[in-house]
Amino acid sequence: MASLDLIKNTPSLNPVVIEARRWLNTPYKHQASQIGVGTDCLGLIRGIYRSLIGDEPEKAPPYSRFWAEYGGHDELNRIGHNYFTPIQKNEFETGDVLLFQWRPGAVPKHLAIASSKQSMIHAHQGLAVCEVALSRWWHQRLCNVYRFKI
Repeated sequence: MASLDLIKNTPSLNPVVIEARRWLNTPYKHQASQIGVGTDCLGLIRGIYRSLIGDEPEKAPPYSRFWAEYGGHDELNRIGHNYFTPIQKNEFETGDVLLFQWRPGAVPKHLAIASSKQSMIHAHQGLAVCEVALSRWWHQRLCNVYRFKI
């Protein structure tokens, strides 16, 4: 496996990854979606969508940090199926949207962008947007993959 530093320093021709890397170091801010100011994982995907496609097709409703535990609604997959192309999770490519669930049977509640087969870009509570290794831990929680329609 290539080192993460090598991957991070490798230019990408994929427009999704190029845009996602512009968001690196944006502070984590729940429900935000503004490059350089603040974002959460959904906000990162929303911001990339706005940059590459245009206006968001629907407004993100207010949501708590624990929305999936209490509501039980699988909003991320609904949005993924409505506005992105579903991809088999073992066939993801650079630039695809990765959707994670914390435990089997749980509602998915985390998103990232595949920056390579070995790395991803995401916003995680307590961190700025960062590019990290797509480790075994993440692979075990990957439940769905979507591709931008660009």
